[in-house]
Amino acid sequence: MSAVEDRLAELGLTLPGVAAPVAAYIPALRTGRYVHTSGQLPLVEGKLPLTGKVGAEVTAEEAKELARTCALNALAAVKSVIGDLDRVVRVVKVTGFVASAPDFTGQPGVINGTSELLGEVLGEKGVHARSAVGVAVLPLDAPVEVEIQVEVEDGADAGAAAG
Repeated sequence: MSAVEDRLAELGLTLPGVAAPVAAYIPALRTGRYVHTSGQLPLVEGKLPLTGKVGAEVTAEEAKELARTCALNALAAVKSVIGDLDRVVRVVKVTGFVASAPDFTGQPGVINGTSELLGEVLGEKGVHARSAVGVAVLPLDAPVEVEIQVEVEDGADAGAAAG
């Protein structure tokens, strides 16, 4: 097990399998020294634990926990491409989408779930630039969706894509 996965275990977390795409795309793609994930929903064993809009059917605190799940799914997608999360040099960018009730303005607090998890797991390598965007609706009526971009160690042994 990698040091990153050891740290996940210390936090009482396990890296899930890669979430199956819900449409025509791959979960992650490597180009040069960067891995870009597709948007990761908070799927747990293939299902959404909650659906609906944040600020209506889903509380901000519940959505923050779902954003942590999105981060775990994103790390699983990254691992599927590079094989070992210890090869992550740093998280470059996080983009979070929050399906929001019309008067909900707490998107940054929700996406903190992702940012905080990446920091807990990767330390300084997890510090990143970020956008937190409110949207009308997300696939499958998910409350949250997150994509990440990471820089990885250069290495010819890593595949270009996983799906």
